Amino acid sequence: MPGNSFGRIFRITTFGESHGTGIGVVIDGVPPGVALSAADIQQELDRRRPGQSTITTERNERDRVEILSGIIDGKTTGAPVALYIKNENMRTDDYEALKELYRPGHADYTYDMKYGIRDWRGGGRASGRETAARVAGGAVAKKLLRESGIEVIGYTLEIGGVRAERIKYDEIERNPVRSPDPGKVNEMVKRIKEVKAGGDSIGGIVEVVVTGVPPGLGEPVFDKLDALLAHAIMSVGAVKGVEIGRGFQSANMKGSEFNDQFEIRDGRIRTRTNNAGGILGGISTGEDIVLRAAIRPPASISIRQKTVDRKGEERDIEVYGRHDPCIVPRAVPVIEAMVSIVIIDCLLLQSAYQNWVKNRRSPL
Repeated sequence: MPGNSFGRIFRITTFGESHGTGIGVVIDGVPPGVALSAADIQQELDRRRPGQSTITTERNERDRVEILSGIIDGKTTGAPVALYIKNENMRTDDYEALKELYRPGHADYTYDMKYGIRDWRGGGRASGRETAARVAGGAVAKKLLRESGIEVIGYTLEIGGVRAERIKYDEIERNPVRSPDPGKVNEMVKRIKEVKAGGDSIGGIVEVVVTGVPPGLGEPVFDKLDALLAHAIMSVGAVKGVEIGRGFQSANMKGSEFNDQFEIRDGRIRTRTNNAGGILGGISTGEDIVLRAAIRPPASISIRQKTVDRKGEERDIEVYGRHDPCIVPRAVPVIEAMVSIVIIDCLLLQSAYQNWVKNRRSPL
């Protein structure tokens, strides 16, 4: 099945299914000599893993990562880095009754139409379980970015209409919803528990801020930085919308309001505002990159719904089992991972350009 790889220089390929033996990722393009341990990766996986709190799925996966290749004496060799995560807490029997039914909101029907066969055990490759492999790859990208002074910070901006009003980075990992506003945590948790009690689910918005990005990243015209970011984030199954900077709000602004005017500040060219979200003409400006992802409500709900089976007969369906009533908090490290992969890929490509120009050597 094509479409399992992403990136150009820093390139990830994920593999595995929700209820298979395990999942993993192969990462090409990791520079040699970088200190990298399982602990570096595990801390990111722990942020995404299921069973974190009463507002997440009860599936209790440890998500312990195993490094299969690309590391010797604690440092990368330049060879592909392969990471593996074993599936340990599957309940395939939960899906037996749904084997012939197309679950509303899931990829059951579309996978069947495309391939003529599908993995009914929790959705297979279409399951959110696949995102653990992305987070593992993103952890390596984050490690490289930090060495360049770049930080990727994600948080829950909104859940079910309850929106953070204050942004305090040090509060994000102190609460189960990853809200940067401690004053909104209880409201968000209450909203999730309300819909869960009714057998329903709810969505929200993840915001990501990238600091320390140098100007010049991005490749016009089809590989604009914002285009790559949108591609990466929209490839996450739960995402139904992406905006950068003021995004859709810019449709109601005047040019005089939206344009980020230039000035000299801190000894370099800066913009007085950042309505463009740190990207102009598809190239980074050096200001913070600011983006948001709209996360849909999880598709698995226990409320009775109408559907069709594989024989084309109309049926009723109720989906029971261990499912998240809201995946926004667990989506935060996933969106961070995809953003990190894009930024390090662009950074490595820009570095290659700069080295060539500096050395004035012909590639021949």
